[in-house]
Amino acid sequence: MNKNQRYMLDTNIASFIIKGSTKVREQLQKIPMSAVCISSITEAELLLGVAKKPQATQLPKVVNEFLIRVTVVPFNSDAAKAYAHLRSACESEGKSLSCMDMLIAAHAFEQEAVLVTNDKAFYHLEHYLALADWTK
Repeated sequence: MNKNQRYMLDTNIASFIIKGSTKVREQLQKIPMSAVCISSITEAELLLGVAKKPQATQLPKVVNEFLIRVTVVPFNSDAAKAYAHLRSACESEGKSLSCMDMLIAAHAFEQEAVLVTNDKAFYHLEHYLALADWTK
């Protein structure tokens, strides 16, 4: 891992951290927390997960603890422009992602961050994005 690189965690990697995955946490400990971020889109997905599981009484606390420790990057106008460019390019290649995944990919692209994910769908975009899978 390049310690000067920025790493944007996808929702599934954030979930691995929240659930206590030793392997992902070991990777996370190799870089400074200042180099780690999530998109506000990922924050929304994590909060949706909490809202959908009211019976999981510890989940809101654990998710909140994660969110206060990681930089949440707002999805702004520059990210919107990157989304339009990336989605258009992917559609012209016959490739697609779900809407939320495409927003996260575009945000990582705009931030020039390595997108950390184990979602194989993102690997259709590896010629646009730097990708890493911390679960391996």
